[in-house]
Amino acid sequence: MPSISFDRSFMPNYGQAVVLAPGVRRVTCNNPGPFTFHGTNSYIIGEGKVAILDPGPADKAHIEALLQATKGETISHILISHTHSDHSPGAELLQQRCGAAIYAEGHHRPARTLHLGEINPLDASADSKLEIDHFLKNGERIEGEGWALDVLHTPGHTANHLSFALPDGSGLFSADHVMAWSTSIVAPPDGSMADYMASLKALMKRKDAVYWPGHGGIVKEPESFLLGLRAHREMREAALIDRLDAGDETIAQMVAIVYKDVDRSLHGAASLSMFAQIEYLVARGFVVCQEAIPSLSAHYRLIR
Repeated sequence: MPSISFDRSFMPNYGQAVVLAPGVRRVTCNNPGPFTFHGTNSYIIGEGKVAILDPGPADKAHIEALLQATKGETISHILISHTHSDHSPGAELLQQRCGAAIYAEGHHRPARTLHLGEINPLDASADSKLEIDHFLKNGERIEGEGWALDVLHTPGHTANHLSFALPDGSGLFSADHVMAWSTSIVAPPDGSMADYMASLKALMKRKDAVYWPGHGGIVKEPESFLLGLRAHREMREAALIDRLDAGDETIAQMVAIVYKDVDRSLHGAASLSMFAQIEYLVARGFVVCQEAIPSLSAHYRLIR
């Protein structure tokens, strides 16, 4: 089974534009955290008339850094990979300063309909106020002056998650779907493991040379890294099945064992990730929920 090795050596160089390739610059926001690593990566695409991908949170200092990095240039497009509070709220501030149109797949929405009485634990991390000027579709091409990007709908982390690829295959902006430093958080109801795995499969069919992610450093060998990510999810699924086979019935019981080497402060996120795996197993007929509706607190068993 392919293994995966994460790279946490990234240096953020806050407030500075780092040239990654011709027509590609990165500016990292100073918003480090357990889920943002050293901060959110914003990208400047093109030269002269440029696009900004993911202006980040509503952080005035970061918006000023983006404007300083593009001084003497025109920002023609503001692109959004997905509507989480660390990626898209800065779009409003940036638009006020430069007047560029905002492009995104759609407004924030869950990956599935909420069950009766279900409370979305991820509401606080969502940007539900983003005003979109142009709605993007999978497979379309956005073109600016001297640059172009192919739009890829890659749901899983969120339902409206997009990746953007350079048409010549030299690089892909993978946002939070694929990151060198960690796996992506897939947490219901906003996220879907079925969608995530399908998006991985779609990316595996491509031959992009490198990935530029939403957090952390460059994914330098995407082909092997994607295989490792898939194997990692399959390993987690196998561990979950083993715990159910051993008699565990709840996510809390299983997280305590499967994620015993993970800091307990992250067990909440781990529980949501396991819930995503459970939903995926239920949908494929391998696991049954013993209550009427699957939930974080429900009881589950293997179908033998």
